[in-house]
Amino acid sequence: MKKKIVLAGGTGFIGQFFEREFIKLGYDVIIISRRPQHVSWENEKAIVEALNHAELLINLAGKSVNCRYNEKNKREIMNSRLMTTNRLGEAIKRCTTPPKLWINSSTATIYRHAEDRPMTELDGEIGSGFSVDVATSWEEAFFSFHFPNTRQIALRIAIVLGKNGGVMIPYRNLVKFGLGGNQGTGHQKFSWIHVEDLFRIVLFLQNRQDLEGVFNCSAPHPVTNQELMQNLRTVMNVSFGFPAPKWMLELGSIFIRTETELVLKSRWVLPDRLLKEGFSFTYDTLDKTLEDVLLA
Repeated sequence: MKKKIVLAGGTGFIGQFFEREFIKLGYDVIIISRRPQHVSWENEKAIVEALNHAELLINLAGKSVNCRYNEKNKREIMNSRLMTTNRLGEAIKRCTTPPKLWINSSTATIYRHAEDRPMTELDGEIGSGFSVDVATSWEEAFFSFHFPNTRQIALRIAIVLGKNGGVMIPYRNLVKFGLGGNQGTGHQKFSWIHVEDLFRIVLFLQNRQDLEGVFNCSAPHPVTNQELMQNLRTVMNVSFGFPAPKWMLELGSIFIRTETELVLKSRWVLPDRLLKEGFSFTYDTLDKTLEDVLLA
């Protein structure tokens, strides 16, 4: 019998990548989502059946934060994360042979805007505001469960870069149309992770049965927004990009129905625990990452 992996909310950019990679490794992959061909979030019995005898559960579920933060969207962003996490926790309680490891998404946005020093798992300062409230509530829901036979790990994931998905599409378009200059002051830090390294982290943590708790998932060499945009222009062979001051971003975000926090918040996050435990990043620098994502 093939070993089984369960991806909850596995229909997005990261989930689709994970599904392909796990299938290559010979796993059966079961997806829980709202799509008709998958296990439904409303079918509690089917969720328990999917989780029974699973090697690993990865929860990626939650409404995208790439939207305007009106009351309706804020409610959906929060509830989608809490509902799915609580539903999975309750299902694990009912399993006769529960998953050996439950990995739950969190976000590097949990830390405060930081231009003065990096944030690690040990000394990072939790921020304030809606996005931080979502992250802290999400982790509280996750760690409110305690299981004797299921390890629990929360991944505080930075901005994920990969081919044909995630934030690379809008960034590529900005540079392509001459808008690839600094965003805001350009001093804010940009922490990212290549989707392949994120997958490798999951495999690393699956094998390291002594590890649990919170892990920052970000490449070890963050850059400023100015360096990010300069790297993008270099890789794409574009000589100049108009800068976008804060007022322009505020105005533009209304038209494209998103929030400026996604580009203006300074995320200075280091993967301290992973490095200390011996994980090695394939894409540790931005130039390596962009060359793979944009040129390969």
